[in-house]
Formats: sequence, structure tokens, C-alpha cells
Amino acid sequence: MTTPPEGITIPPEAVAQLEALGRRLDALQQEQAAILQSIATAGGEVVEESGSRLDIFHGYVGVLAVAFVVTLVTTPLMRKLAVANGIIDRPNDPRKVHRIPVAYLGGVAVFLGMMAAIAYSYVACQFPSLGLIEFHKSTKLLMGFVPAPVPISVLLGMTVIMLIGLIDDVVGIAPRLKVGGQLLAAAALAYEDVGVRVAQGVLAPTLGELLGNRDLVYQIPLGIDVPLFGSALTIDVIYWTGTVIIAVFVLGACNASNLIDGLDGLLTGTTAICAAGLLIVALTLALHDDGQRDAQRIVLCLALLGACLGFLPHNFNPATIFLGDCGSLLLGFTTIVIVLSLGDTGKTYLVIAGLFIYAIPIIDTVLAIVRRKLAGRRLSDPDSDHLHHMLKRSLGVKGAVLTLYGIGLAFAVLGVAMSLFRARLVYFIAALCAAYIVVTAIKLARRKQIEEEAVRLAARPSDGTTRAPAEGVTATTKME
Repeated sequence: MTTPPEGITIPPEAVAQLEALGRRLDALQQEQAAILQSIATAGGEVVEESGSRLDIFHGYVGVLAVAFVVTLVTTPLMRKLAVANGIIDRPNDPRKVHRIPVAYLGGVAVFLGMMAAIAYSYVACQFPSLGLIEFHKSTKLLMGFVPAPVPISVLLGMTVIMLIGLIDDVVGIAPRLKVGGQLLAAAALAYEDVGVRVAQGVLAPTLGELLGNRDLVYQIPLGIDVPLFGSALTIDVIYWTGTVIIAVFVLGACNASNLIDGLDGLLTGTTAICAAGLLIVALTLALHDDGQRDAQRIVLCLALLGACLGFLPHNFNPATIFLGDCGSLLLGFTTIVIVLSLGDTGKTYLVIAGLFIYAIPIIDTVLAIVRRKLAGRRLSDPDSDHLHHMLKRSLGVKGAVLTLYGIGLAFAVLGVAMSLFRARLVYFIAALCAAYIVVTAIKLARRKQIEEEAVRLAARPSDGTTRAPAEGVTATTKME
């Protein structure tokens, strides 16, 4: 106890209170030490934000190297295999850029590169003494040593998606079977709880307000009892809503990536840029020890980035091999898995940031839907008014691809900024850019209709009368 100043006498009651307070402080310090010791004993580590994103990246860089090398080496082998078996894309469609047959099966090489990189991470987790990966500091470790590896459900989904696309490339497959394969991959994710918590950040507070219980935001699982045959069936609303979201996201991302795969190197390059942006977000979460999926996100981002970089030299204009459906669907699936995993701890705003990073395929798909609806055509009808088609007519193939790389980079920067700051200005700038792209693209796509309408208006007499269109009728009628 601190000695009182000279001349001041402390009453005995105050002395007793001060001594009691000192004992309480000592007890709290001992309790804090015991908690920290229990965490360490359980296999965790008290983690404070230390190092940097670059330090964490250096620890995992082996994953990137494996994906890059394996994809770079296996791509020529896949090309030879495709040519030998006649699995080639013939230029029998005027919308196609190439004028000579080009091999498919590039997606198989990308798949092998990504799987090799993920297998590398599995070996690193199984044998940490090898030092293949220097895992970041975390309190969420398996057996107190290593983080959880990439879930088997993700590997199963990637395999199903690749095989469905491969069958379509080789012999063709009915659209409903392709959709069924994508839903099967989505179901595998939901089964292992990968991405289903993406609904938590929005749904839990909303239901909490509606039901008058704000504590629901912290209640996971969020169960609602539904009467059934005299008993109550408990439904985890967040889980099943998240499952529906997974299905929608997987279907949308796979087909969105497939739609923009129309120019040499376009999908490969834009996906690499997207993977780099998502990697920065994943490294930031790992720096703050966000959850059990931190290491998984980093591994998937590096595997995706390395595979794209390894394939891009072969795929850039003039391309010697194409991704095919097996590659485009795979890239879309892997990207959206990473985006969904950003909301694993209820941070839904990170999923929104991830979607902005993935903006180019999303915008192009939305425009395709709007454009075909306005033209009165089916959604499955092909056309030559995608973003890359319009840019190609003005800038050529390489110019269009590089322009979209730049746009993709801009959206990646905005998405990363949204994940770091959540500032309203960033959201406004992102929405402004998207709005300009959407309006400009719709305007260009409808140019023919606008020109025809202008011709009709120009044909009207200046006095407001119009001539009857029927042949032989010469009278004019006043327009009302």
C-alpha cells in the first residue's frame, strides 16, 4: 500500500478498504495468468497482431510456387493429349476470335496445379517439422500445432465441377446435368459448413429485431421452433439460408466465369487479379486471427493465383490452348468458395467486398440477362454484345483483354479498400464505377435499336403528321 503524505492520517476503515482492494487486484492478476496458462495448455497461443501481411505471405509462398510450376509444366502435356484425341475448339462460330483449331483441356492442367498446391499444404500440416509452410500465429490450431487444412468438401466440389466441364468439352452434356453437378458441389460445401455462415451478419440482427431479442445476433445456431405433428421441429435459419446462398452463388459464379471466357487470356488474367485481391483480404484476416479458415483461405488464394499465372503464358493471345468448360467452371467455383469463406465468422461485409473484387464476371452476366430480356430473347441465346466483344471491336483482342485487366484491378483495389475501411466513400465509388459500366454497356448493346428508332423519328414530317404504312394509302392523319 502506498504511504500517505506526511501529516495526513488515514482512517482505519479506509486502510481496510485499500487493503481489500489490493487483494482483489492480486486475485484478478492471478486469474488472468491462469486463463492465459489454460489457453497455452489447450494447445493455443496468445496471439497479438504482429508482423505483417508480407511476413505471412512469405510463410505460405511455397503453395504459390507449386501451383505455378505444376500448371506451367502440365499445360503443354494436356495440349498434346487434346490434339491427339481431337479435343479441340474449331472456329465454326463468327463470334470466335481464333481462325485455326485450338486445343482444349487447359482446365485439367489448372486443376492439377491447384490440387498439387493443396496437397503440398496437406503434407505441411501432417509433417510440420519439414518446414514446408511457416504457418502464421493463431489460437485456432489442430492439436496445438498446425491450422486446419482445406476441407475435403472443397476438394470434392472442385473435382465434381472439373469433371462435369471435362465431359462437356469432350462429348457434350445436357445443361440440366451441368447444373446438377454444380448443385452437388454446392451441397458438399454446405455439408461441411463452408460458407453457410455468410448469412449471419445480416439475418441474425434482422431476426433479432423482428422477434424482439437482440441477443439472437450472438446465438449460433439460430434455431426457430416449427410445430410439426404435435411436436416442435427446430430449424437453424442461418444454416439453411446460408445453404441457399451457397447454391445461388456457386451457380452464378460458375456460369459467370464461363460467359467471360471469350478472349485469349481474359478469364485467366482477371481471375488471377481477383485471386490477388482476395489474398490481401485473407492475409489481413490471418493477421487478426479471425478464425479457423484463415490458413485455408490463404492456401486456396495462392493455389488459384499460382495456377492462373502458370497457365496464362500458354493462354494469352495468341493462345495455344483454352481452358474449356472444365477450366472456366473450376475457376468460378474456386473463386466463389474463397468469397463465401470470408463471411465464415459473420463478417458479411467482407463477402460484399469479395463480390466487388469479382465484379467483372458479375457485371457481364447481369448485362447479358438484361440485354436478352430487352431484346425478347431467351437467356440461353448467345450473342456478341458481351463486354469483351464490344471492347474487341474497338481495341482488338489484346487491347480489350488489357483494358478489362485494368478494370478488374480497379475493382480489386476498391474491394480491398472496402474490406479494410468500410468507408461510405469507398462504397459510393465502387457503385459509381459499376453503374457507369452497366449503363454504357446497355447503351452500346442497344445501339442498333436506338438507331432504328431514330430513323423512324426522322421519317416523320415536321408538322407532326405521319403517313399510313399500308401500301397505296396516301392520306395523312394528325398525330394526337
